[in-house]
Amino acid sequence: MTLEEIEKNIREEADKLLQSEPLSVLMIKEQVTSRKDFTEMLSVTLSCQLAGEVIDRNELERMFNSLYAKYPELVQSACKDLHATVMRDPACTNYLEPMLFFKGFQGLQAFRAAHVLWSEGRSFPAKMLQSIISRKFGMDIHPAATIGHGILVDHATNIVIGETATVGNNVSFLHGVTLGGTGNEVGDRHPKVGNGVMLGAHAQLLGNIHIGDGAKIGAGAVVVSDVPAHTTYAGVPAVQVGRPHDEMPSFNMQQDFTRDA
Repeated sequence: MTLEEIEKNIREEADKLLQSEPLSVLMIKEQVTSRKDFTEMLSVTLSCQLAGEVIDRNELERMFNSLYAKYPELVQSACKDLHATVMRDPACTNYLEPMLFFKGFQGLQAFRAAHVLWSEGRSFPAKMLQSIISRKFGMDIHPAATIGHGILVDHATNIVIGETATVGNNVSFLHGVTLGGTGNEVGDRHPKVGNGVMLGAHAQLLGNIHIGDGAKIGAGAVVVSDVPAHTTYAGVPAVQVGRPHDEMPSFNMQQDFTRDA
């Protein structure tokens, strides 16, 4: 779905709410209908969520708008993440709600801003954003990590992604997932996750391991070795228990790994 189509859907959904739900008026007018485009909607929404004692809303809004003007790919990634959320999360009924309320979507977009700040060598504001994201949303993603587009972060609570982790496109995260190290080693020490992977709730992926495209990791699995593409791993330590029925298990979100035997 294009940026224009997503913006159109959001505006239509907002207009319906304004007519039917009095409690929505202030938020909808401030964060949606008074904004000229999706980019401004996203900037003000993230700023409202992240503002506080560390940095005020106006400063944050200026920062997000500046980064989106400089790096338009951030907005494109946000659109793909938003569409992924609507398509894969059965609790999501429209485009407006995840933009305004879902901390997984919001935290991921704030991380993307921190990542480009880190890439520019601005480590202090990048780490500041990381800290605020962690406290506000309960997810901790190092700004140096690399994450693709079309990402669903469902529920988001206790997501941890380390400094040298990489995540491909169209990956789905359930809550409590860790992409972590195995100790106090330095250097390249975090997992590399391929495209279309589904990571079940509280899956713990540890070390510089590779998770192949289209793999499926069961809830509560502890993965400490490479996972071949298009296989299902579960257990402690995780072992292969089958193969997903689909090439992209991240799309259908079938979390019962016993069906893959």
